[in-house]
Amino acid sequence: EVQLVEHGGGLVQPGGSLTLSCAASGFTFSTDAMTWIRQTPGKGLEWVSSISGRGDRTVVADAVKGRFTISKDNAKNTLYLHLNSLKIEDTAMYYCVRGGRLTWDGGQRGQGTQVTVSS
Repeated sequence: EVQLVEHGGGLVQPGGSLTLSCAASGFTFSTDAMTWIRQTPGKGLEWVSSISGRGDRTVVADAVKGRFTISKDNAKNTLYLHLNSLKIEDTAMYYCVRGGRLTWDGGQRGQGTQVTVSS
């Protein structure tokens, strides 16, 4: 059974930083591309960033480019998203999902972790 468990969200002021983590199990994490997506109330799922199975290739959305960094630790079966220079518009529920930029599967996301950026 595929399990994805996100942690690390919280309340932060604009300009602050957070690191999200996603513990994965039930599949071969080291060979799967992974993706972070986010959702705000009333809106659909928004792609944020993806990383290759080996972790040597990454791609990020223009809205977060230069501020967010995705990484994965295949030895720990854990995906990360480092959020810097946070903006109010980054407020959302963040999810990790399997798949890359064009293949991610939002139907198997975990419970998510809430990021709230507010002064």
